[in-house]
Amino acid sequence: MHKFLIRSFVSSLVLLFTLTVAAVAKDVKAAFVYIGPTGDHGWTYQHDVGRKAVEAAGFETTYVEGVPESADAERVLRQLANSGHDIIFTTSFGYMNPTNKVAKEFPNVKFEHATGYKREHPNVATYAARFYEGRTILGTIAGTMTKSNVIGYVASFPIPEVIRGINSFTLAAQKVNPNIKTKIVWAFTWYDPGKEAEAAKALIDQGADVIAQHTDSTAIVQMAEKAGVYAFGQASDMDKFAPKAVLTSVENNWGPYYVDRVKAVANGTWDQKDTWHGIGDGMVVISGLDSQMPSDLQAKVKKLQADLASGKVHSFTGPIYDQKGNLMVAEGKTADDGMLAGMMTYVKGVEGDIPK
Repeated sequence: MHKFLIRSFVSSLVLLFTLTVAAVAKDVKAAFVYIGPTGDHGWTYQHDVGRKAVEAAGFETTYVEGVPESADAERVLRQLANSGHDIIFTTSFGYMNPTNKVAKEFPNVKFEHATGYKREHPNVATYAARFYEGRTILGTIAGTMTKSNVIGYVASFPIPEVIRGINSFTLAAQKVNPNIKTKIVWAFTWYDPGKEAEAAKALIDQGADVIAQHTDSTAIVQMAEKAGVYAFGQASDMDKFAPKAVLTSVENNWGPYYVDRVKAVANGTWDQKDTWHGIGDGMVVISGLDSQMPSDLQAKVKKLQADLASGKVHSFTGPIYDQKGNLMVAEGKTADDGMLAGMMTYVKGVEGDIPK
């Protein structure tokens, strides 16, 4: 009798605990702040795919799209923090200062900033993907597929994340084709289809026959298709928008991270940290390879992808020289995360100057 009562009591406690945890999880609200529209089919679109994964895991979410990297960001963040959200993800580099400023005012709300480095308060974490690993794949393809030996890159803003991408793209292309030159056009926007199309056309007019991008719309791959040159999708698989031009895409897979962090808030294990994951962790994904690529190149790319994932290959292995011939990374050495995080120098082979 006593054993039965004890078992019943323990079962009741377990049931009560389970219901309590479920209630906590159900009550957690997550918000997402986007620089562009969810329909950009690139950066913001892919973050929103991650948000939907959070909803599928049983949590309530909110999102605000098209938020400028200005005082508007502060206003939106305060509104979200004031309206019962427990964790807020800010998904663009320019939200860094607004995120930290508002986080100070709401110490009980968790803030996560994508691609930033400032964690000024204990309720702020940062996260990013090693996009440069994906661009090592793209550079290998571009250096092989180019006929003009001119490859182009539409860049957004002169920040380390973008410079790293240009450099990893160029270094990989040079390994398979030492004669290539990388031309850059700065769009000074994350999302503006008109400006992005103009930038792509400018590169094509300069002889580029393969184009990569660090902006968010599909305008660049569509311009490439129109001009009969190759291109790569950014942030999500863009093949359907330019099937003749797109050789592959670098996809950002945010869903698992978002679900994990929201669950951490729900169960009280959220902690401040900086996360920087790549191909090996599944945060960077390479889309299917186009059949226009020779079979030997496809095999090479798949092996490179596996070697990047395992750590056997590093995108920044020396010797690496800057534009002026100065040694950046010695032979046999690899750039550490500190160098990568602050990279503001072009490698040899990139034409032009970094805008001030």
